[in-house]
Formats: sequence, C-alpha cells, structure tokens
Amino acid sequence: MKLYHNLSQISFLKKSYAFKFLFVAFIGIHIPLIGILLFVLFSSYNISVASVVIFAIIMTLLATAVTLLVLNQLIMPIAIASKSLDDYRNNRKLSVLPTEYTDEAGLLMCNIQESIYESESFINEKQDLIYMLSHDLKNFAGNPQGLAKLILSENPSESVKHLAELICESTNLQFRYIENFIKLLKEQDQVAKLNPEAKTIVFTGIVPFINEQVEQRLLDKNITLNLSLDISEAKLRIDEGLLVQVLVNLISNAIKFSYFDSEVKVRIYSEDSKLKIIVADKGIGFDKNQIEELFKKFTKMSRLGTANELSTGIGLYLCKKIIERHKGTLNAESDGKNRGAEFKIEFDL
Repeated sequence: MKLYHNLSQISFLKKSYAFKFLFVAFIGIHIPLIGILLFVLFSSYNISVASVVIFAIIMTLLATAVTLLVLNQLIMPIAIASKSLDDYRNNRKLSVLPTEYTDEAGLLMCNIQESIYESESFINEKQDLIYMLSHDLKNFAGNPQGLAKLILSENPSESVKHLAELICESTNLQFRYIENFIKLLKEQDQVAKLNPEAKTIVFTGIVPFINEQVEQRLLDKNITLNLSLDISEAKLRIDEGLLVQVLVNLISNAIKFSYFDSEVKVRIYSEDSKLKIIVADKGIGFDKNQIEELFKKFTKMSRLGTANELSTGIGLYLCKKIIERHKGTLNAESDGKNRGAEFKIEFDL
C-alpha cells in the first residue's frame, strides 16, 4: 500500500488508477533505453555490437523484473479489498479499509467497506427482530392455549372438552411453527458466518449425544437404531455441534416415517477419499420425482409420520443448507412408496 499511497500524492495520478499503471509501465519501458544511451555515450572503451546487444538484454531483463515487482505492489489495494471481502463472507471478520483515496481502487475499497458495515448492521437488526419475535409471538399464541387449559381444568362436558383439546393441539402446532421459523432465521445467520478450519471430529465422542436426543423417539415406536462406525474420526470443516444437529434431524426424520418395530441404520465410513454418512430406514419412502421437493423450506411434502407425528417442513432444508455451506453434499434416495428411504452425507477428506 505504501507505493500506491505515494503515487496517489502526485497530482496528475491522484484520480486515476489506470494512470498509475501507465506511469510505472512507461518508466519501466524507458529504463533500458536510457541505460543503453548512457552506456554508449559515456563508455571510455571501444564498444562492439555484441557488447551493446548483451548490455541491452541485461538492462531489459532487469527493467522488466523491477517493473513487474512494482506493478505487483501497485495491485495491493485490490488484493486487500478482496481479502477483506472474503474474510467477512467466510468468517464475519470486520476489516478496516482506507477510504480516503479518490481513484477507482480507492472507490472500490470505500464501497466494500460501506457494504460490509451495512450488511453487519442489517444482520444485527435481523437478530434483534428474531429475539423480539421469539418472545412476543409465543405470548400471542399462548393466550388461547391458556384459556383452553383453564376450560379443561373446570371438568367441562365432552363436547366442550373436545373443542378445548383441539385448541391446545392447534396452539401446540403454532408453537412448533414459530419455533422452527425462528430457528430457520437463526440458523441462516449461524451458517452464513461459520466456515471453520478443518478439525478432527471424534465420532465415538458424539454418538452418546445423538443417542440421548433420539432415545425417547425410538422407545415410543419400538424402533432399533443400528449405528455402525467404520471410521473413528475425521478432519472436517464443520462445527461438531452442527454435525450432531444434522444427524439428529436425519435420524428423527427416519424414525418419524418408519413403522413400529422396525430399524433405522446409520453408517459412518470412508470411501474414495470421502467421508460418507448414511441414514437409512424401511419406512414409507417417496417417489423419485419428489426428491427435489424434500429439501425445500416449508415443503408441500410435509406429511404426518407413521404415528401421526407433526412435521414443519424445514428440517431437511436446514440439514442440506448446513452441509452444503460446509463444503459437503446431502442427497436422498428411495425405491418408492413403502420401500424406505436413504439419506447420504459426503465430505471430502
């Protein structure tokens, strides 16, 4: 940046980044010519043609090398601006770029700096709105449920009791939608700012957390979880907590659409320099033409589970979003209705 700053102090170069390049290139081109003229004019020896040619080649090579080094320094503002933008996109790291320059590179740095601050301000405002929604919407949805529970506590008639229970069920569904909507907004912010360095994830260490979170669902339907670890650990660019969340969501989804007394299989292994995680069930499955719809948020394929479990339609969307933001893939396969489903995660090792 020092060379760029010094050139920006020259009046006729101040407002044009292109002129700075042309100025440096002009000097670089004429250095060999000036050197040859001085060599010929002031040399005290008889100069042969071969000497002039050799001297010209040496001067040209030196001048070219120096010019390229100087031009490399001159593009530093572009490199700094690019790095600043990458740091923010990948790590939400705020950089401070110089904004006092008036040429094209200076305006680029200024615009990037302003855009980063505007984006950060928007994200912070969005998070504040999320916290407000999480508090107020639950209160609004909780009022009808509170009244319904009060009615139930008064030992009403069967018809009134049935209506009150419907209100409770409806508000519970509203709670679920509100929580998942807020979760979706939070997750998008979290996924956007997380791009950690590759670190070792020990699968034997996260399995207990997964078992703990799905245990009750397995017991409710008498489903067996068959979890196979062919690899004990791997270096991945994903936060351990996010990976656990994805696996819990996929296993819970498999349980939801599996029949009673069946089995859900999970296999974690490496193949062809890839880490692969497969979650498979023998449940209701889906048609091949429905695969794309599965991963849409608030998908139309949101269905009741085999025990009438409710679905919000954003679980698989979040899973795919998290995996893809961390340089992995998540795909689904099924041989058709009532023939089970398989979800596969892949990361490059």
